[in-house]
Amino acid sequence: MKLCSPLLLCLAVALSSAFVISSPSMWTKLILTHHWPTTICVMDHCHSNISYWTLHGLWPDKGAMCNSSWHFNSSEIEDLLPDMKKSWPDLLHPLSTTFWKYEWHKHGTCAAKAESLNSQHKYFGKALELYHKLDLDGVLKKFDITPSEKYYTFSQIEGVIENFYGVKPKIQCHSSKHADSQLLGQIEICFDPDFTLLDCDKQGQWDDHMAVDKPSGLNVCDHNIPVHYPPLP
Repeated sequence: MKLCSPLLLCLAVALSSAFVISSPSMWTKLILTHHWPTTICVMDHCHSNISYWTLHGLWPDKGAMCNSSWHFNSSEIEDLLPDMKKSWPDLLHPLSTTFWKYEWHKHGTCAAKAESLNSQHKYFGKALELYHKLDLDGVLKKFDITPSEKYYTFSQIEGVIENFYGVKPKIQCHSSKHADSQLLGQIEICFDPDFTLLDCDKQGQWDDHMAVDKPSGLNVCDHNIPVHYPPLP
């Protein structure tokens, strides 16, 4: 998203307002976005006992809300729901499907321009497949980047991801004007239309007002400020 904060308000506004038909052009990049539940709940005043990176979404780099008549139907992904609830939870309302509905309306209907993603089952299934294949949570732990009270440098975190996957991610943090550190919040890893890993700073054209999903409290991490990867409270 640019996703406003709190998350709930933005979802409600987006789903209640008229849908926008976006550019018909084909996207060139997919962004698989993970967020860290502890940081998101600091920002949005929620409570979570999840101690692993969860999915935020799978976003094509062009378009948003491309087909307002293609409604979300959870029965089409019934076999995926157990994994969805664990890997792609709504941190504010764990029993609701509103988050998935929003992601489908805004991003899935645009991703569906590709034959490989042209159904709800293909879209959500591919997102889950890529999430598990990357295993971001496991990779960070493997290289001793773990939630704790100690601080990391930005280059330590970026270096582990870049060296392991061979591509540059986009890493976002939450910070305040008076803080001497920043909270690790969101990590994007990118793919080309054939689902080959791709540097996130290449071959993409974001429409900042439509295509980017980002809580307003998150920004690209400052490379010079210590990064706190907060554990569960």
